[in-house]
Amino acid sequence: MGNLSAEFMNAKLNDAKVHFERALDCKHTEFDDLYPYMIEHPQFFWYKRYVAWSELLTIVKLSEELEMEWRDQFTERQADYIAKRVMSSKVLDEWYETETNDSKEHVG
Repeated sequence: MGNLSAEFMNAKLNDAKVHFERALDCKHTEFDDLYPYMIEHPQFFWYKRYVAWSELLTIVKLSEELEMEWRDQFTERQADYIAKRVMSSKVLDEWYETETNDSKEHVG
């Protein structure tokens, strides 16, 4: 059962990461279907990102409580942003940038 739980949590963590990244990229998520009237409001994308970020933090918190590793699904900086828990403009601006920076550092 332990392996099943770890696999389940890893899948949920990956789903939450994809959801957050889709919200960052202004792509369609389940949130659009739940609140179609919100699309007309300028704050919609901020709220959508906030909801996705909250979901990601919740899954990470559950993983920690179950003593499961979650950081290996993220770059070092992404994991650091998640650990700090605050969705700042830096998180929004540099979520992807860090991946290319990190991969370049590992080449040398």
